[in-house]
Amino acid sequence: MLEQVRFLTLRDFLIALIDITVVAYAVYRFFMLIKGTRAVQLIKGVIVLLIATTVSQWLKLYTINWILVNIRTVLLVALPIVFQPELRRALEQIGRGGFINRPFIMINTEDIGRVIDEVVKAADVMSKQRTGALMVIERDTRLGDFIETGIKIDGKVSAEMLLNIFVPTTPLHDGAVIIRGDRIMAAASFLPLTDATNLSIELGSRHRAALGISEQSDAVAVVVSEETGSISLANAGKIIRYIEPGALREMLAALLQTKPTFVFSRS
Repeated sequence: MLEQVRFLTLRDFLIALIDITVVAYAVYRFFMLIKGTRAVQLIKGVIVLLIATTVSQWLKLYTINWILVNIRTVLLVALPIVFQPELRRALEQIGRGGFINRPFIMINTEDIGRVIDEVVKAADVMSKQRTGALMVIERDTRLGDFIETGIKIDGKVSAEMLLNIFVPTTPLHDGAVIIRGDRIMAAASFLPLTDATNLSIELGSRHRAALGISEQSDAVAVVVSEETGSISLANAGKIIRYIEPGALREMLAALLQTKPTFVFSRS
């Protein structure tokens, strides 16, 4: 191997360096993608299976080795099915990094600022009243499938509209409101729950749904807790809780008007 390295040109060395860097980054992004999900436990199980197969072959345990080898073959078919949520999330993230994205800013900055103000105003009032709410703001990834699960509204975003939607015991208060641009597209929409297993037991179905939609898309979700009145914000599969209205406005402005600048921590 050292003899081969000796005859490498500078061009060959740079290509090899780029190759290794890209693979290392891809592996890093893969582990970050599955961190905190059930996929981690599945990967541990696969590693144990591979080690057991090697050990059984080395010890000449032919029957056990035959069983493990056949299980490994079945896993080649089963893994894409088992890891379907993670694979889908990865492909969506790759797609969002392309050149064909539809930008969120189809309305001017002033209107986006108004949408943020209305969402923050509604969240502040509902927080004081301890009214549970889940508001999802669409960005690059279309949420048409989730809009279809709710009641179509297609109304202009306003704090009054949001407050009326989430009045307890009304038909629309359960589920999520989905906002596209400066319009409320639907209410009472059903969202996927997160697969994460390391969440606080204090997080209810609204918080888990907010995390779920942020894992499967680049949408931003604002949650108001019915039990505590606390405001939370979910983005990119992570959540930050106990946010003051002023801080919420700043975070939404950073996420919707510019590139994300805030670091979120799951709690």
